[in-house]
Amino acid sequence: MSIESIIIIVINIFLAIILAVGMTPVFVWWERRVSGFMQDRTGPNRCNIGPFRLGGLIQSFADMLKLVFKEDFTPSHIKYKFFFTIAPIIVFFCSFLTFAVIPFADVLVIDGKENIMQAIPSELGIMWFIAFAGLSVYGIILGGYSSGSKYGLLGSIRASAQVISYEAAMGLAIISMILSYGSIHLTDMVNAQAGTYLGVIPMWGIFIQPLAAIIFIVCAFAETNRAPFDLAEGESELVAGYHTEYSAMKFGLFQVGEYAAMSASSAIIVTLFFGGYQIPWLDTSAIQSNITYVIMAIIVILPIKAYILTTWMKKNNRSKNDDTSRAKETKILTFAFWGLSLFIMAILVLFLITGLGTNGINIVTTVIQVGTFLIKFFMMAFVFIWIRWTVLRFRYDQLQMLGWKVLIPLALLNIVVTAIVIVVGNN
Repeated sequence: MSIESIIIIVINIFLAIILAVGMTPVFVWWERRVSGFMQDRTGPNRCNIGPFRLGGLIQSFADMLKLVFKEDFTPSHIKYKFFFTIAPIIVFFCSFLTFAVIPFADVLVIDGKENIMQAIPSELGIMWFIAFAGLSVYGIILGGYSSGSKYGLLGSIRASAQVISYEAAMGLAIISMILSYGSIHLTDMVNAQAGTYLGVIPMWGIFIQPLAAIIFIVCAFAETNRAPFDLAEGESELVAGYHTEYSAMKFGLFQVGEYAAMSASSAIIVTLFFGGYQIPWLDTSAIQSNITYVIMAIIVILPIKAYILTTWMKKNNRSKNDDTSRAKETKILTFAFWGLSLFIMAILVLFLITGLGTNGINIVTTVIQVGTFLIKFFMMAFVFIWIRWTVLRFRYDQLQMLGWKVLIPLALLNIVVTAIVIVVGNN
């Protein structure tokens, strides 16, 4: 194995770890700020390290440190301590491994050798996602059962029933997508979304299979146990559900597992239905053949984005008191953002002057596609947060009725219609 291949594998694994696990403090902060905005309140903005508050982001890191150093207390009434201990680990690892097969970009060719841009380049494709998304519920079941608490047991029972209901509808929706794309490999599915209808509408899965997209997205919310499907940990009914008896980093692993599941669901929704790493109207070959114009467009867009971001930051990071720390933070961050933007622009200009070569064009194309994927990924993650703080929690009977009486029949109907259209189209 060449050094280049090893570097690419390390980069893929690093991206998967950062997006699935490392983004948890950012998502916690983002969730608090979005909920504060929706409820007409400020949200976290006081915790700081010197002049740095980062709009409340430091609060999330402080909370993580608090969980790390808290006493890991195990109640005396726990009978199955082994299951009690491994339950959060199962949730965490299953949620993380779900993310491992997401393609961040098209196949990267260096010196004629193809490198798949996935943390784990598995041949199972979408089947890997289904397997580990379903396995994570075992951690919830074990955690609730081993807790020796009625609240925990009820939460785990709800979680298992919920997964059975919505895993079936999700699998049926995926069958429709497999019929449409003709492959179970996620890279093939993304590449199938590279074209356009009538030269205008991208051939994204959301336009090819709108019903399957709606079913899958609803089921993804249910799989992650997030509102309005958080019946397994309904605070108003079950205190905290399956993790009532947990504390310190055991509880923290459950929380990280939830956000890792949200990250994985956001990534797979983008991959299946929103073109993945594909830029609308610009597939991989189009980017490579027009790389000069693409780089020039990035050079123009970067300072505009930096100006908008720094102007917004100056406007929203003011203090009504005589607190000068926010002004210092704003100046430091403004310098950092502009410095980073100018550095990237200088590198891109250097590329234009000196030329890229075949390997350089392929690498720049991959970087652009990774950036495209990240933009879509964060937009979908915002939708998860937005829905959580907008829609009320379902009753348990409503949740089961939606799964068995609405989503599964619609998913079956969609498979039949899709199969008929494919058969008629091939003839």
